[in-house]
Amino acid sequence: MSAAQTQKEGSEGGWGCLEALGLSQKELVLAEALQMEYDALSRLRQDKTTASSQTGPRPTSQNRSKTPVASIERPRPTPSQPVPAPLAGGALLRGLSGSDPSLNQPGGSRAPPPPIHDSPGSGSGFQPKGFLPLPDDIPPAIPPRNPLPPPSSSENPFLPPRGSTMPRDVNLFTPDVDQPKVTSTELNYDNINESLSRLNESRQGPRGRRANGDQSGKPVARSKTLPPQVPPRTYVPVPKSNKNQRRVSADPVSLSSRMNGFGYELFQVSEERDEEVAAFLSRCPVCPSGSSTVDLLIYQTLCYAQDDLDHLDVDDYLLKVCGHDEFLHNSQTLAGLEFVLQCLKFDWDIRLFLTKRSAISTELARTKEDDETASTMNHSILLQERPIKQTVTREALTLLLDTFHNEAESFLLSEVELSLHVERLVQSVKALCSSLAAVETPDVTSALSQLPACPCRLQPKVLKDASVLAVRENREKVVEKLTAAILDLVELYCSTFNANFHTTPQSHCCTAPVQEAGVVTNVLSFNVYAAHRIPITWAASYEGFFLSCSLTHGGAELCAPQHTSKQSVSKYLFHLVVWDQRVCFPVQINQLPRESQLTVTLYASALPPPGGAEEKGKQRRSIEALGWVTMPLFNFRHVLTCGRKLLGLWPSTPGSGNARSSSPNFSQPDSVILQVDFPTSSFEVRFSTPPPADFCPQYDFSRLDTISQIQLQDVLHKKLMSDDTRLYIFFFRLTSDDKRLLWEKKAFCQAEWACLGHLDALGLLHASFPDQELRRTAVQWMDSISDPELLDFLPQLVQALKYECYLDSSLVRFLLRRAIGDVRIAHYLFWLLKDNLQDSQFSARYQHLLAALLCCVGRGLREEFDRQCWLVSILAVVAQKVRDATLSNRQCVLREGLEEMKQFFSVNSSCRLPLNPALLVRGINIQSCSFFNSNAVPLKLSFQNLDPLGENINVIFKSGDDLRQDMLTLQIIRIMNKIWIQEGLDMRMVIFKCFSTGRGRGMVEMIPQADTLRKIQVEHGVTGSFKDRPLADWLQKHNPTDEQYDKAVENFIYSCAGCCVATYILGICDRHNDNIMLKTSGHMFHIDFGKFLGHAQMFGNIKRDRAPFVFTSDMAYVINGGDKPSSRFHDFVDLCCEAYNLIRKHAHLFLNLLGLMLSCGIPELSDLEDLKYVYDALRPHESEADATMYFTRLIESSLGSVATKLNFFIHNLAQMKFASSEERPTLSFAPRVHTAKSDGLIRNLYICRHIRTASKGYAFVVKVERENQQEVLLVQRTFEEFHELHSKLRLIFPSSKLPNFPSRFVIGRSRGEATADRRKDELNGYVWHLIHAAPEVAQCDLVYTFFHPLPRDERPGTAAKISWSPVSGKELGEVKLSISYKNDKLFIMVMHIRGLQPLQDGTDPDPYVKLYLLPDPQKTSKRKTKAARRTCNPTYNEMLVYERIPRGDLNQRVIHLRVLGDGAFWENTLLGETFIPLKRLIPGQHWVDWHQLGTARADSAH
Repeated sequence: MSAAQTQKEGSEGGWGCLEALGLSQKELVLAEALQMEYDALSRLRQDKTTASSQTGPRPTSQNRSKTPVASIERPRPTPSQPVPAPLAGGALLRGLSGSDPSLNQPGGSRAPPPPIHDSPGSGSGFQPKGFLPLPDDIPPAIPPRNPLPPPSSSENPFLPPRGSTMPRDVNLFTPDVDQPKVTSTELNYDNINESLSRLNESRQGPRGRRANGDQSGKPVARSKTLPPQVPPRTYVPVPKSNKNQRRVSADPVSLSSRMNGFGYELFQVSEERDEEVAAFLSRCPVCPSGSSTVDLLIYQTLCYAQDDLDHLDVDDYLLKVCGHDEFLHNSQTLAGLEFVLQCLKFDWDIRLFLTKRSAISTELARTKEDDETASTMNHSILLQERPIKQTVTREALTLLLDTFHNEAESFLLSEVELSLHVERLVQSVKALCSSLAAVETPDVTSALSQLPACPCRLQPKVLKDASVLAVRENREKVVEKLTAAILDLVELYCSTFNANFHTTPQSHCCTAPVQEAGVVTNVLSFNVYAAHRIPITWAASYEGFFLSCSLTHGGAELCAPQHTSKQSVSKYLFHLVVWDQRVCFPVQINQLPRESQLTVTLYASALPPPGGAEEKGKQRRSIEALGWVTMPLFNFRHVLTCGRKLLGLWPSTPGSGNARSSSPNFSQPDSVILQVDFPTSSFEVRFSTPPPADFCPQYDFSRLDTISQIQLQDVLHKKLMSDDTRLYIFFFRLTSDDKRLLWEKKAFCQAEWACLGHLDALGLLHASFPDQELRRTAVQWMDSISDPELLDFLPQLVQALKYECYLDSSLVRFLLRRAIGDVRIAHYLFWLLKDNLQDSQFSARYQHLLAALLCCVGRGLREEFDRQCWLVSILAVVAQKVRDATLSNRQCVLREGLEEMKQFFSVNSSCRLPLNPALLVRGINIQSCSFFNSNAVPLKLSFQNLDPLGENINVIFKSGDDLRQDMLTLQIIRIMNKIWIQEGLDMRMVIFKCFSTGRGRGMVEMIPQADTLRKIQVEHGVTGSFKDRPLADWLQKHNPTDEQYDKAVENFIYSCAGCCVATYILGICDRHNDNIMLKTSGHMFHIDFGKFLGHAQMFGNIKRDRAPFVFTSDMAYVINGGDKPSSRFHDFVDLCCEAYNLIRKHAHLFLNLLGLMLSCGIPELSDLEDLKYVYDALRPHESEADATMYFTRLIESSLGSVATKLNFFIHNLAQMKFASSEERPTLSFAPRVHTAKSDGLIRNLYICRHIRTASKGYAFVVKVERENQQEVLLVQRTFEEFHELHSKLRLIFPSSKLPNFPSRFVIGRSRGEATADRRKDELNGYVWHLIHAAPEVAQCDLVYTFFHPLPRDERPGTAAKISWSPVSGKELGEVKLSISYKNDKLFIMVMHIRGLQPLQDGTDPDPYVKLYLLPDPQKTSKRKTKAARRTCNPTYNEMLVYERIPRGDLNQRVIHLRVLGDGAFWENTLLGETFIPLKRLIPGQHWVDWHQLGTARADSAH
């Protein structure tokens, strides 16, 4: 309903109050869009309030994710309207609050609003009682979307009726086009902003109160411990601008931690307007809720940009991502956009650009001209790099045939010198056969046998009486027979190879009659004649050639293989092995499945080595597989194969059995060709599938007897893993009895089989399921998959094309159909198909599929693909030149090679990068390009963005490295991250793109503001990998404030936990500190996945990767906030275990994804053993509790591994040769370099005192006096930091120019106060000599950077190191237990203890937990954990089990838990105890809670 009808139906008094505030009717209409957003957010708050009132208070860890409302930025001139009266504002309070409980709740009824109580002490006169005053920067209240009801005597006219049940959904907003909008004069933004802001100054509402009681707009209070859910985001309000602008900010609204909510970032929306629309280019920061749609955001923006909304349609506009050629679908929710989630993760501004749909370039779309232009697949095939090769052309064959006819004519006319004419005739036949794939058919052999022997053909079967040919009639018979044999060979060649010619058909016979395969009872048989094109080396290396023929269906044999006799190599025209033997299978044709395949393998016995002993030679002789070929028995028309066939053998190589191509090997010119003759008949044997009702009727399951129902239920619901996981084909097979039972009772089972989801349907596309109907059904189930999700699984679907029996399949049609509808799918499908052209077995199939794709997409996209291929080829040449150049000349070679890129962009105005079709570039910044000093020498490229609103695009181009394994690893990690997010667990993973553009080359996305761990650690010297502080100091350097550092530590905890889980499951090896990176924001991520699935990097016979995953003490130092375990470590362990268990629930998905990639050619993913590694890592057969304990032990093992640090140190030494001599050393704790010119000359330095740090060490306070500066600065530096300064100075200056540094070694306690006093005096002498040294030393950048104030120096009394203290208010600590009861067993998992007190001597205890299940007078229920070493915050995750506990005894049972300190030579110390009654335990459920430890009783010592 429009605002005009609202005015007409409402009373004048209703609008009068609004006009008294200076709000016109038009202004209210234009502000309507913001109200919709406020409605949604208020609805979310109402949901939380209702839920909390119904279920009781929830734990604080469940309510920490905050989300802002909207932020609008607009110029504000001096207000001219008078301030409204308090009474009017008070009357409008509920009407403008926008809190509608029915929003975002399908079918819900509108709850009555809470009553408003005026505070007598309020200055405005209507502040609600109990609410805190709001800050200045609060968004203006907006009138409701729905029309205001007429006033009544009993209710406020501006409140919605209490009984209203009208449901509303902001996600399905449709503007009212039938009803006119309110028209008014020019919009006065000054009045509306001033009036709404004035109203908000005195307004109070539900949004003014937060879950934790904090005032809105202030930083969110962080918890003492991190929960294993999505943590809160720290919100720092944007300061007010001083350029006559006012940013109105809203307080965060509490959302459930399990919702995909947004943080506190802003949408920046820009709009491009044509001449018909007034110019508007400004940022409109709006942050809707995660459930809002793109069209809602567009409508809000149009309300600010347009004066007249009567003739506007939201569908005419689109939002474009700034810097990307990517447009958002109007129906998408903002929470589902990967771009939005990426921006939120890294606290980037979400910058969008509003444009008209008609202004979008459609150059890539298929046009009408494309529809009218004839396009053939053969033309598209010729455009590819690897067209199907032919052995002979029509012109060459015509010339050879003419030569044969001439020689045959001469042979017929010859009267003398017959042998010479026979030799020339045989030579012409040999030339013909050589051009026709070097095949000598038995007809050609039989015809040549009627000729006498000649030098080019020596064999026993020749005409020995040459006088027979003296008769012309006999010579004519020979020539006639030979001509017919050659013509048959040419026809055989044309039917086998992709030739550009064919023989002229003799006659057009009528269509052969069809006979159903189901009625043919003959057994399958065929004749094997010979193997042609035998290499000459085989004749000298092997003997006893024989064939093994087998019938298979989905890789399973249908009967026992049949073998031929053993034969040796013969020499006719060519070397060949002749069997001429009939092979017969004991299987009738009517029993053959449609997808049956014939597999023929050529074997031979290796000859003994020459010169060896006879016995030794016999031992070495073995049978080897030399080649194989697979062909379908029924062709794509479902007709049984018949006639003579030529089959090219694929060479047998290790791992070639994972995927068997159904097409012969004709791509290799020297492949061995097998000649097979199938029976022919006067009719076609065709396989036809009857309707399901004819051969498999459906019956009700209940009609079965009880025993059969139980047996079938057991089989149908049999799981390998658990009830939450699916069956995986590789590790679980039904028994023969199960299969027999299912087959006999299949008519009763169909109703029990439900449709699978698209993720489970992936497993049905493997080679083990060749049935066309089954694969068609699987594709049909996948048809509902969204385009973004399809992109996640596109590599597996492209590999699944290998398992299709025929080229035309449901999967092919599905991919082509989706590619036509989405440019991104077409883009990635093109490059995936192009990459698979290098697979020799399936290159012909992928050539046809790629040609079909190019025919479908249209001319515009074909030209774009050509540009991308040209770009990649240029970069590949440049990368090769740079790699071949010397180290000193590589930069020059790179710049010279990139000059060709300028020519490329001079011809092409723009080009999309293969890495991402949304990255549209117009040039390259040669000066910003460089290379990396690694073995492959990757190129670091900086492209110019075509979008002026976007930044330069930096990518890495690799040549010489196979990126398919990296691409697969990152794909699996990306899917893991999506699973975590869907489960409400944001692990803050850094997901970057990596794409292979061909074997040995590809592109990788660069992550900004990130350094490798090696670079961070070597700031503390080459032995920095053995130290604990490098990572914490580096994060502190880049995050100087407490809020920034806390945020970075949170990001580090979550991302580190995610990396540990992902790298362990995938078995990622070769982990050194140069392929682990850390962002300045605290996000950790891995790169370079050259080793995975447990294939460790070897150093001789020693595995370099000895730990389960990389988790070192410097990482634990960041998590704990020091060198001692803290409660933060508990949260890290909980995060790892929860993330691990979430992935375990989807074990079938990852096994299916990796199983489909077995045939992709990755060496480390080639057989089932590689898949078994992932299966064993996921441990799907174990419970969550067992998996939690298991992964906890892995964390302990990784943390205690010295091999990881040693590996880092060795890598540091190995990389020293790549270190540039021009790099100046820097201080690890200084974020930037400072100079004497920038800070002023230092006049005097003096260490005045030392202070105690939180790590129980000492920091020295240095007084810094500078020239021309009266203020004296005080800086705090530790002895280790002074030593680092001296070490870095020694790298620049000789020791003769530097003062002597105090010794680091002391006798006794190095942290004692006496040591600190002595070092203070020694350091005073050092700094005095340092400041009075030579000017190049005293005034160097290192010295001035060292004494430049850091943020920690501005807070006197703070420690140089961030540390978290134990939980406040817990005198003896707390213990976290997970208790459950099932099948008369009581399971108690001891998880963590936090806040234990140190021992009397100040040292940390070695705590362990001892349990008794009371009543226990005999002390037989004692259970205990292992002891943790030197910690007040131990982690155990150990399961203690009590068996044979009746359920009725639970209420009388009490757990007596005692925490003791393990002592070696004296009695254990009691650290605390607690008694836990089991009355609260509900059988079948897990009771997880923290329990307070109390003091011991007098008689409780054990």
